[in-house]
Amino acid sequence: ETFTQLLLALAIAILLIYMVMASQFESLMHPLVIMFTIPLAAIGVVWILLILGKTISLVSMMGIIILSGIAVSNGIVMVDFINQLREVGKPLHDAIIEGCKTRLRPVIITAGATIMGMIPMAFFPGADNAQMSPMALTVVGGLISATFLTLFIIPVVYQYADRLGEWIKHHFKRAIA
Repeated sequence: ETFTQLLLALAIAILLIYMVMASQFESLMHPLVIMFTIPLAAIGVVWILLILGKTISLVSMMGIIILSGIAVSNGIVMVDFINQLREVGKPLHDAIIEGCKTRLRPVIITAGATIMGMIPMAFFPGADNAQMSPMALTVVGGLISATFLTLFIIPVVYQYADRLGEWIKHHFKRAIA
């Protein structure tokens, strides 16, 4: 029953994250692009739990909820900067390339700081935080995969989402006219 409640909390957290981003970006498409970071983080969670022989527990599920909020921050940093470049008039491809180059260091530094902060709790659990080790493991594993995959996957998803948005605008404009 508690596991079901945590799954519901995860779904609500993801929905709230999407709603906040949709209002910030004033778009429905860009938050969807950013939300692709959550499955990318899930890859790391699965791998670290498999490698270390751990299972998904209630504590690791709390880590997944925390991770869903942290993982999207990298996507927000990248997509927001690409949008700023597009508003200035940069072409799509150039904005994506420059946005990825410019935001590479901030993405790695913020994720690295979080990962380094969680490593002691994840891998050196003392008597005080032995219960929280699975939570830290899920955050570390998920954030490692989300960070590196975000740098490669999110620009591609952004490009396809932009093309899809243009296609929708073109076809709906023609259908209305």
